[in-house]
Amino acid sequence: MDLSYSLSDVAFHTNGTLFTAREEPVYIKEILIDSRHLVHPESTLFVAIVSGRNDGHRYIAELYEKGVRNFLVSALPDQPKAHSGKRNNSKNIVSLANFILVDNTLEALQKLGTSHRSRFSIPVIGITGSNGKTIVKEWLFQLMNRDKKIVRSPKSYNSQIGVPLSVWKMEPDNDLALFEAGISLPGEMEKLEPIIRPTIGIFTNIGHAHDEGFRDLNQKVEEKLKLFVNSGTLVFCRDHELIHDKVMQEASLEQVTKFTWSRKQESDLQIIRISSGKSSETTITGIFKNKEQSITIPFIDEASIENAIHCWALMLFLGYEADIISTRMKALVPIAMRLELKEAINHCSLVNDSYNSDINSLGIALDFLNQQTQHTKKTVILSDILQSGRDPDSLYREISGILMGKGISRIIGIGNEISRQSGQFPMEKTFYATTSDFFDRFPFSSLRDESILLKGARIFEFERIGYALQQKSHETILEIHLDALVHNLNYYRSKLKPGTRTMAMVKAFSYGSGSFEIANLLQFHHVDYLAVAYADEGVELRKTGITLPIMVMNPEEQSFDLLLQYNLEPEIYNFRVLEMLERAIPENQGESKIPVPVHLKIDTGMHRLGFDPSEVDSLVQRLKKNPEIRVQSVFSHLAASEDPAEDDFTRSQIDCLKATAEKIQTSLGYSFLMHILNSAGISRFPDAQMGMVRLGIGLYGVGFNEEEQHNLSNVSTLKTIISQIKNVKAGNTIGYNRKGVALEDRVIAILPIGYADGFSRRLGNGAGKVMIKGFPAKTIGNISMDTCMVDITELSSSPDSFDIREGDEVIVFGDAYPIAQLARDLDTIPYEILTSISRRVKRVYFFE
Repeated sequence: MDLSYSLSDVAFHTNGTLFTAREEPVYIKEILIDSRHLVHPESTLFVAIVSGRNDGHRYIAELYEKGVRNFLVSALPDQPKAHSGKRNNSKNIVSLANFILVDNTLEALQKLGTSHRSRFSIPVIGITGSNGKTIVKEWLFQLMNRDKKIVRSPKSYNSQIGVPLSVWKMEPDNDLALFEAGISLPGEMEKLEPIIRPTIGIFTNIGHAHDEGFRDLNQKVEEKLKLFVNSGTLVFCRDHELIHDKVMQEASLEQVTKFTWSRKQESDLQIIRISSGKSSETTITGIFKNKEQSITIPFIDEASIENAIHCWALMLFLGYEADIISTRMKALVPIAMRLELKEAINHCSLVNDSYNSDINSLGIALDFLNQQTQHTKKTVILSDILQSGRDPDSLYREISGILMGKGISRIIGIGNEISRQSGQFPMEKTFYATTSDFFDRFPFSSLRDESILLKGARIFEFERIGYALQQKSHETILEIHLDALVHNLNYYRSKLKPGTRTMAMVKAFSYGSGSFEIANLLQFHHVDYLAVAYADEGVELRKTGITLPIMVMNPEEQSFDLLLQYNLEPEIYNFRVLEMLERAIPENQGESKIPVPVHLKIDTGMHRLGFDPSEVDSLVQRLKKNPEIRVQSVFSHLAASEDPAEDDFTRSQIDCLKATAEKIQTSLGYSFLMHILNSAGISRFPDAQMGMVRLGIGLYGVGFNEEEQHNLSNVSTLKTIISQIKNVKAGNTIGYNRKGVALEDRVIAILPIGYADGFSRRLGNGAGKVMIKGFPAKTIGNISMDTCMVDITELSSSPDSFDIREGDEVIVFGDAYPIAQLARDLDTIPYEILTSISRRVKRVYFFE
């Protein structure tokens, strides 16, 4: 199937007019709506979307400079100029680039999506509902991607813009598509239906999100059902009575086959029993085609149970065998959420979910709050729930029940309605009529050593509260994108054989990314082990509620008491360390007869820490004499797993570990884990996974080569701002030691980041650069302890493309300037850069 699109094809499908000076055909592969996400300019079509908040036409000149030559617009630039850094070298973009002129760029994008969808005859699953769309889509992908080549909506691309961008990703080798659709106004689903054209539909549920756009719930259900008017089958829960009634009444759905599930009444899948145990698992039993069958999922919350049953019903409809469904359901992993976690005042943690105020998302936010095990006290700051359409007494009684069920210690309510309902909340509580009232009367010092959820409607301006609560920091921050970390974790997990365990490296402040924040996430996503460098790192994690097994890779003599007290597991790499452990056990174990788990390090050729294989006989004899020690694993480090030129040496290391570990296992008479693969090794040596793999730098978004990097998501973005802009006359010098010299008049920007923050002095005097509005600005002068200077002369001289001001954002590394490139510029490795970022640079955690 030829799916190439020439510009003429695009113009035809969008009813546009093509303006081009090119005689030969121009083909596009990628559609871009956000100038910050440009990857392949030569094959990209930029669609200049116009919205109430932005106008894509503003970025045409900037994108032209970056190499984009194809634009879909609703207005040709009046005086378009290509920025060249000098005023007198501007060129007319219209005469050099290709433009497709349409009446409305959003409608044109949707027409292009519809055209692309029409080229495929594969099954397409369309998912809508008030909640759970993204999770159901992602879980279906997890459950079926072993059998099918699946294309799916990225993240939660379910809007008028996101849907056509999702459908555009369909390719000839796909044999199943998963797309979600969300609406906030009547008439929107009629535009999305021909783009998705689902053959199978899933209606997850109905709730009060986006109520303000609809007359009532009846209208909302009717509008959402328009997605399925041309579907063959619709999967839904009969227990949502409004959905069921509307489906059965709607004439346009008469020809659609209904596949239902229910906990209450006869259905295709009849749920007869749901039981949650203490192991964070839920077993769901149902009857399908007169046969009883069960699934077990690693979740206990109600939303996950409902989402899992939707997936179960869909797989049954598609003909999957019960045992396959059961096995795969048990392996489901959580999906990251759009939330923000920050350090807050008085040793608190702040979860900011002030972007979403409906009751349906409250449970999700509370679940995330409860993942923060570093504090036992939980406080919720909650505004009035607006536009719910419900009786206030009933609404806030339900909210109170949710808070009680989630173990919330205190509620701080803001708003007239929630204040009137204060009697509904049997917990520590205070209420305020307005946000201003809260600021006037609330004692902020009363918040101490607790986790706080901030959740309120926009009208209450809770961003003011968020700013007041977050720990004050200077204007340089490291953003940690936790959803990207989850993506990377799942990417490597997808390469593992069933039963292979994962040890995540969180040493060195999790490669600069944080401590308990990262460990909490990894624990939530069911990694099997954590590894730290020193005992104090493990103690910190234990004190913040981390219960996973933790290996300590460099146990020190003075640390063994703490190590044993906090159930940390030492790496034993020579007889000296073994002897230190043997001495510490009688002093700390007391009457306990539980053996101390240890991890034996073998030197297989790296010649760093570890027992030499020739020492194994003596080691085994020593271990046999001490029943208070039990080997938990035997492992080694690969010296060059990323280098194909060293593959023979790497295989010799693998063979050496296997032989040595098997010898130890035979001598001791019991089994234990073996592990040697690091991030690169997981990808390059799949046959050496053994019992466990160790995931390090790859987890944090750094691949060992370009192909691997393409599959990973960037986790860390180091940002600062422009503190001041100065004009420097020719002949003047800049910075310490007068190393920066202005040979001609220059414009410089002073940034509040220096070598004390981790911005190396080696980056001074033009050796380094930062990104400002997507363009590089080189350093000028020496890097100071707290500041540095960059030259923005060329960037600030353009009359068309740039308006650089004090306070503007500056990217030190991130998507626009990858850390791997920065490492090459510094002649170092990403590890050094990440771990050099100072603790004074505040970490801010995001979920997308």
